[in-house]
Amino acid sequence: MSCCDESTARVPDTDVSRRSLFKGAALIASVIPAARPSPSAAEGKQIKLAYCSQLLCGVPYEVARSAGHFKNHGLDVQLVYSRGGNAAVQALVAGAVDYAATSLDVAIQAYANVGADIRRFAVTGRLPLFAVVTSPKTASQIQSIKDLEGRTVGIIALGTADHALTLYLLQQAGADAKKVQFATMGVNLLEALRQNQIDVGLVQEPALTLLRRAGARVLVNAMDLEEAEHYLGGSFEFMGVAVRAKEIEQRRPEMIALAAALGDALKALRAMTGDQLSAAFPKELTTGLDLKEFGEIIARHRDSLYPETVTIDLDAAKRVERSLIAGGLLKPGASMSGLHDTTIAGG
Repeated sequence: MSCCDESTARVPDTDVSRRSLFKGAALIASVIPAARPSPSAAEGKQIKLAYCSQLLCGVPYEVARSAGHFKNHGLDVQLVYSRGGNAAVQALVAGAVDYAATSLDVAIQAYANVGADIRRFAVTGRLPLFAVVTSPKTASQIQSIKDLEGRTVGIIALGTADHALTLYLLQQAGADAKKVQFATMGVNLLEALRQNQIDVGLVQEPALTLLRRAGARVLVNAMDLEEAEHYLGGSFEFMGVAVRAKEIEQRRPEMIALAAALGDALKALRAMTGDQLSAAFPKELTTGLDLKEFGEIIARHRDSLYPETVTIDLDAAKRVERSLIAGGLLKPGASMSGLHDTTIAGG
């Protein structure tokens, strides 16, 4: 599991049946049909690209869709909103979608632990969507990762990416992980921290913004590139697109076009206003959100979260591997060399 798991996905409420959407696929997802481009704009067949429905993960994909970057490269892309990254990978392996965009930890575990024959060829996110934050009450007492010894840290669940990342940070800080108690909180971390029920927690946005306002201390913001350099050693490859390995040659022109469209979206989103960024999402995905605040959050984090190109950073991928090993989610010595295909976007 990753930060893009079922508990954090914002799958739109539609009438599409889970069973009938993709028969035989191990997928829990919904689809918002994108407006079909004219034949002159997209001459090929429609392709389905699944992603985990975590909003910050989806920014480059929604910008590529709404601003016409897919169409500009001759692609008719239908985004499929899955309940977490695992569901997106399962749909890819089962043949229900053509591509899956997930966090790297999900792809690594599918490739190394399950034997999924997939290849990642383009990257759209370079940092994990987590911050380690104290409760308001413990803000003055806990000032570093080393101070987590003897404390209770809230995570989504054991064996998740936030758990592995915490263990990795403890290891990097020279702290004794055995002295840290983990509390599995599901998605209720915000209120547990705000009400001082736990000492520290790993949160995403907008929880990070709300906790800062309440007086909490941010120990590590992995969504900030400078802090990632300090605590993680640099970029920490995150969101990226995978394809079935056996289809690479037949899909190569399509993959090149897809990578180019996403590259254009990465460039474009840097110049967009917060309002434009939030408006790039279908209304079904943002129902109930404060759209102005959501746009401000994207704008605040975009230069750190999203790379300038889709080129795979193998050093950043290695850091993710090390965190999964530290968290017990990947066996030491597991070879990841076959997972990355750098022939599409370079590397």
